[in-house]
Amino acid sequence: MRRSWVGSLVVVAALVLAGCGGGTEDAGSAGDGASDGFPRTIEHAMGKTEVKTKPKRVVALDTSFVDATLALDTPVVGYTDYRTISGKLPDYLGDDRTTFGSEAQSVGTLAEPNLEKIAALKPDLIVSAKVRHEKLYEQLSKIAPTIMSQTTGPTWKDNLRLEAKALGQEALADKEISAYEAAAKTVGTAINTKAENPKISIVRFIDGPTRLYQNASYSGIVLKDAGLARPKSQDVNGFALEISAERIKDADGDAIFVSTFNDDKGVSKKTAGQFKANPLWKPLEPRVHEVDDLTWMTAVGLQGAWVILDDLAKTFGVPAPVKS
Repeated sequence: MRRSWVGSLVVVAALVLAGCGGGTEDAGSAGDGASDGFPRTIEHAMGKTEVKTKPKRVVALDTSFVDATLALDTPVVGYTDYRTISGKLPDYLGDDRTTFGSEAQSVGTLAEPNLEKIAALKPDLIVSAKVRHEKLYEQLSKIAPTIMSQTTGPTWKDNLRLEAKALGQEALADKEISAYEAAAKTVGTAINTKAENPKISIVRFIDGPTRLYQNASYSGIVLKDAGLARPKSQDVNGFALEISAERIKDADGDAIFVSTFNDDKGVSKKTAGQFKANPLWKPLEPRVHEVDDLTWMTAVGLQGAWVILDDLAKTFGVPAPVKS
């Protein structure tokens, strides 16, 4: 009698487990819904948006969100042409261009996205910034669930986390940011040890007043994450300081990283030439290191930040950052 009773329990348990297994499979096949926490409501700069299923086709209308989407292992099918993107995804994005960006195509310019092209791509998520496309929000929302950050630039980490919520990739976002921040500290510590806490200056020549980038700029944040010191003119919680040729000395530092924006008319390059021909620039020349404007200034994302760390490591001759 006892053996028969135990045997019956085993049979019942097996049936229950089989039933549970079937239920799990069904949940996973239902558009990756309940198993991934979908549907979910995302709070963002324009209000609240319901995302019913895990997005698999994203249109990113700001270049920083293109980078964020790829970093979160999600396909980008549409983007807008701007300084970092013109006809194709930039090289600094590496293998992600083909892994998650093979279908990516332009849907117009950053200033004037083409709504018809966006709709034709059948996205299940559209992401941008309020400062970019606030006026288009209602129209975009009729095409697909749309979320917007308040702005771009200094908020690039928060923007990555915001999109991660809409994609169900919060854990991946935290992992990627933590890996970058750990690498930044490692590179910065090595530089400070070898070069005795050097002050790092950042100069950018653009088609306007020359800028010295401060702590609240994209590249400034990377230097801060690395724990690297800045010259007095740049060690403030601001975006940038505009200088004329008479104030070239404000650009001085133990290492001076210089980028030149590639504008269509060549104004930036001309300004750079004028500065470098100025006698006040000559004492700075031995400490100047030319860097890519694309990655240091306009990438505004994890991928570009890794490139900046790599450039810093090469310049000071310390081990390159290792991406885990």
